[in-house]
Amino acid sequence: MSQPLTPHLASRSLTALEAAERAPELANLARRASAARERLAIIAPLLPAPLRTSVRAGTLDEQSWCLLAPHNAAAAKLRQLAPAIAAALRVRGLPDLTLRIKVTKP
Repeated sequence: MSQPLTPHLASRSLTALEAAERAPELANLARRASAARERLAIIAPLLPAPLRTSVRAGTLDEQSWCLLAPHNAAAAKLRQLAPAIAAALRVRGLPDLTLRIKVTKP
């Protein structure tokens, strides 16, 4: 009979969230991803209905936030809405960050 490859590990495996909480770098990444999703939820009412389900939150750092658009037309609309997006986030007390918009490949 073969023995388990990792007998020293606990019998219970960690969820991704538990692992993230135990590693400072992963915890920071998880916090930033959560903050990016919260920002997207705040601005969702500003987006045209067809874009609400296709625009995704991208990376968030100290200087910028990225929105991921499914195609060039959506990216153009997001650029057009950038002042309203910034205003909505300011009203919620969030810091002004540079908004980056990136078109994702299907």
